[in-house]
This record gives sequence, structure tokens and C-alpha cells, in this order.
Amino acid sequence: MSRIDKWLWAVRVYKTRSDAAAACKNNRVTLNGTVAKASKEVKKGDIITVKKMPVVYTLRVLEELNNRQPAKNVPNFMENITPEEELGKLYGISNDFFLKRDRGAGRPTKKERRDIDDMMDTFLYDDDEDR
Repeated sequence: MSRIDKWLWAVRVYKTRSDAAAACKNNRVTLNGTVAKASKEVKKGDIITVKKMPVVYTLRVLEELNNRQPAKNVPNFMENITPEEELGKLYGISNDFFLKRDRGAGRPTKKERRDIDDMMDTFLYDDDEDR
């Protein structure tokens, strides 16, 4: 068996193992519906849910492993079963906020930047209060 933090790092969900452990510590990772500590053991067939804002990814464990794998081998070890609605959130943010700026308008002013940050905060964090 392998630890969940090692597995998330090995299948390239997180860049470093410490990032994966921090996500577990901050309750952003669940294993079969329960919050997982970094030392929780993963086995074949487990369902892992990872909150990486704004998307909540759902992954199925196909194989246990401890060593980081090349990106081309990742599909042998995990299956991404994230619903399309969740993946659509990745594209919705960029299309809604950033593509409406006039071409050639230059960088946002300090006030515009604050307004954009306020919009992003309300968009990203309003969903967390409902859960």
C-alpha cells in the first residue's frame, strides 16, 4: 500500500509531496468520502476527491505506487472521473473575466485590479459557504 500524499505526488496531481501533504492537512483531499490525512493508505479502486480551486477533481486509483511517474504513464495508475460541469469551471473564469478587456487598453489600473480581485473572490469562495 502507498500513502495518499505519495500517490498524489506520484501521479502528478501536485508538484511536490509537501504540497500534497499540505492539501491533506487543509482538508482538501478526501478518500472514499472521508477527509484523508497524508498518511492514509491508498488501495486499488479507491475514489479520491481533490479540491484545487475552482475545480473539485475526482480520481479513481487503478494501481498503487510510491515513485513519481512520467506524465505519459499516469493513465495507467489513475482514472480521472471528474464530471464535465466541474471541468467547465476552468474555462468559465477566463472567458468571463479576462477576455472582455478591450484590446490595447493596457494593464489594469490599481483600482481595476482591486475590482477584478473582488469579483474573483466572490466567484471562487461563495460556493464554499454552501458546503
